[in-house]
Amino acid sequence: MEIIRRAYPEHGILAEEGSRISDKDFEWIIDPLDGTTNFIHGMPQVGVSIAVRHFDRLEHAVVYDPVHNELFTASRGGGAHLNDRRLRIAQRKDLDGALLGTGFPFRDFSHLDTYLATLKAFMLKTAGVRRPGSAALDLAYVAAGRYDGFWEFNLKPWDLAAGALLVQEAGGVATDFKGDQGYLQNGNIVAGNLRIHAQMLHIISQEINQPQSAR
Repeated sequence: MEIIRRAYPEHGILAEEGSRISDKDFEWIIDPLDGTTNFIHGMPQVGVSIAVRHFDRLEHAVVYDPVHNELFTASRGGGAHLNDRRLRIAQRKDLDGALLGTGFPFRDFSHLDTYLATLKAFMLKTAGVRRPGSAALDLAYVAAGRYDGFWEFNLKPWDLAAGALLVQEAGGVATDFKGDQGYLQNGNIVAGNLRIHAQMLHIISQEINQPQSAR
């Protein structure tokens, strides 16, 4: 991050390590190690996530998987790429047979009942749900067509900023649970192609709005 500060002293930086929020026109949103718990335990699902935001719009994104030497990149209007290959999101039309990715809230159990209800609903309607432990890589995998969709509660901006732009530039949709672009603010995200995203959003909305007594 010191290199960025020296190269772009007029830019702000928002990062998990030594995070600070600025009111600069350009802001770098950085997670130097997404999947910290995996790294500590010797698990290979780790990544570096970097996004550049101009005012309220994400413009550039990088997610790097050092274990597999996979570099996912995107620029607004320029598409998404894995190393030198153009990425396109999976074209599956229905949740039946779909493979989804997700993550568990880290040390925050305020949404646990809703999360488990949502997880159950997706497990019953899809081919399976995976939880590797790196939201940045999960979203990159959606952009690459490895996952058909992804959802998670209560993430931080550095967990999802780069991945969200990757999905969008690969032809997909990434929103919060209301279908809006507020995921950087509220930390809730659902991503997939247009049809999968709509089906996932419907299920999530049902579970969020269902009374606890009905579960």
